[in-house]
Amino acid sequence: MRRSLFRLMGILGLTTLSLWAQAESIQDYSVLIVSRERLEVGTPCELGIYIGDNKVGRLFQEQEVSFNLPPGKVVVRLMQEPGQAPGCAPGLPAPNATAIELHAGEVQKYRIANGPNGMYLKRAPEDQY
Repeated sequence: MRRSLFRLMGILGLTTLSLWAQAESIQDYSVLIVSRERLEVGTPCELGIYIGDNKVGRLFQEQEVSFNLPPGKVVVRLMQEPGQAPGCAPGLPAPNATAIELHAGEVQKYRIANGPNGMYLKRAPEDQY
């Protein structure tokens, strides 16, 4: 009876240890939030978000999306996507892709803004995360 109790305690201890190790590995990632919550971009069209050459998300007005990414440099591009709203034909990628340096355990929030050269990502103040 005592041996089975010790075995059970040992198994529970190993399970707890593995969960703790997984929690430690979560800190190896950073969080990137891309927001379209303000009406700085006056198009009703949905916007595609590309990291590298891969499409990773779509944003409609008043939405935000977040990504868990490994630390390092990422290049984020925006592109107008075809949709149901009138005038929403596929667009060309924004000429000014944004290079973002991510650090482990860090949260960075960017807003989509409109400038003279089209859409771009603008870093949000830290008090608005």
